[in-house]
Amino acid sequence: MTHAAGLSTFVLAATAVLVLLGAVLALVGSLGLLRLETFYDRVHAPTMGTTLGTACVLAASMLLFTASEARPVLQEVVIAIMMTVTTPVTFMLLVRAALYRDQAEGSDPTGSEKTPGNPPESPSPAGRRTKLP
Repeated sequence: MTHAAGLSTFVLAATAVLVLLGAVLALVGSLGLLRLETFYDRVHAPTMGTTLGTACVLAASMLLFTASEARPVLQEVVIAIMMTVTTPVTFMLLVRAALYRDQAEGSDPTGSEKTPGNPPESPSPAGRRTKLP
């Protein structure tokens, strides 16, 4: 990269920090995918990590190429808009499909112990929840 030699240290340092921050956010989202237990928990962490990580990497790309070409580089803005629109939409479609599947199978998507056959619970005087007879 011979054209990066003429750039200021501030631009190079800011670009490096943004790229590293984006990589760390993507890594945290990936670890959340591995560590969380239910599908509904798992789908949230990678979505946020991907969106924020991509935003940081795109900001670094905009900064570096705007400084190196001495003109605004705006292709990254189009990529950011597409990521901002498509990632949450995909998230919602996946969650709705999983919720529909869980309801069709009769399983509780929240993971609680309430099922249609169990009686409702009422609070006891000690603050604990007990089942009604």
